Amino acid sequence: MKKNKTSVYDFCHLLRSFSLLILFKILTQLIMRKIFITALMACFTFFSANAQENTSAENTGYTKFQLRVRALVVAPDESATIEAIGGDVQITNNYVPELDLTYFFTKNIAAELILATTKHDVKAVATAAGDIPLGSVRLLPPTLTLQYHFNGDLVRPYIGAGVNYSLFFDEKSGPVADKVEYDNAFGFAFQLGFDFDITDKWFVNLDAKYLLLNTDVTVDATTALGATVGADVDINPFIAGVGIGYRLF
Repeated sequence: MKKNKTSVYDFCHLLRSFSLLILFKILTQLIMRKIFITALMACFTFFSANAQENTSAENTGYTKFQLRVRALVVAPDESATIEAIGGDVQITNNYVPELDLTYFFTKNIAAELILATTKHDVKAVATAAGDIPLGSVRLLPPTLTLQYHFNGDLVRPYIGAGVNYSLFFDEKSGPVADKVEYDNAFGFAFQLGFDFDITDKWFVNLDAKYLLLNTDVTVDATTALGATVGADVDINPFIAGVGIGYRLF
């Protein structure tokens, strides 16, 4: 009799465990289904909003993002105040490729970010020690401008102003100096440009910028001159570019 009671108890315990397992699986499936439906609805909402935004962009006649590739000439309008030995500075021009991305807040207001690197040879001229070659330096000058784009059918002029932060790197000191150091610096940028439509998506771009850029330079010329010379240098480059652009979406 005791054995039968034990068997019934074991059977009831097994049945309860099995029922709990089934219930757990059902609840798990319901939760996973709810998560899946929620995720699906979120995706649907996202793509619906994106489609509405694209439709709105088409209806308002402008796209939010456009990309340009340009060829630039970078022509410094340089001058310097050089300690101890006096004189001025001479910085060469350079020709470089450039990439920029523009985001339109409205049909007329946009922000542009440009990325390019440029290399320049530097020389101190008319100093008390004569002309002194100071090797070369590379610049990475990311520039962000706020633009106003004028309305037009085939030609779209724009003006802009913004900020620049120039990073100096890969300094080569040349045959005279032991070491040349340039301080990274903020500057201001002013811009004028024109977009010439080829199609609704493709266009040709002409762009001009003027940067107000100043840096402190330290020239270690201990070996040649027995001194370290500091200079306050205005680079102030004029940047002209021509390129092609594409309106993304």
